[in-house]
Amino acid sequence: MKRVAVLLALLLAGCATAQPVSLDAQGDGATFVVVRHAEKAGDGNADPALAPAGVERARALARLLAAAPLVAAYATPFRRTQLTAQPAAGLHGIPVTLYDPARPATDFAASLRKDYARGTVLVVGHSNTAPAIASALCACAVAPLGEDDYDAIYVIRVRSDGTRSLQAGRQSLATP
Repeated sequence: MKRVAVLLALLLAGCATAQPVSLDAQGDGATFVVVRHAEKAGDGNADPALAPAGVERARALARLLAAAPLVAAYATPFRRTQLTAQPAAGLHGIPVTLYDPARPATDFAASLRKDYARGTVLVVGHSNTAPAIASALCACAVAPLGEDDYDAIYVIRVRSDGTRSLQAGRQSLATP
């Protein structure tokens, strides 16, 4: 039985239209939402903040997760990942926990699965780390991201019996 239903606007790989998908938070497992940081400012800074479109994408992500039982939010030490995670974390009154993007995805995913048996966990990474983290969480293949792919979203469900599933799509900036 679904206890929480949040409509996520997802664009399935290769599809032309967004598909609403429910993000359920059943008592028998955990849900991991893995995204790449939102659009970064092109100001030449080595650690850029978010561009205006990125700020809006981070706010849209917070709206998408508003009804979810968000129990943790993770971001790398870079400003762009922290600024992407902060609106959702702030809405739920939880801190953004930093993780090392150089840590092997399999190790990080195992730690997440061990630490979170229930609830929803947000993980914000980079184009070269988010697919690997999603893949390690679901134990399935995930396509790489391009340098301009800022809207990818991966929803991985890990049930208490160990079964895992992945819904991969695109995050809309539209208000759900």
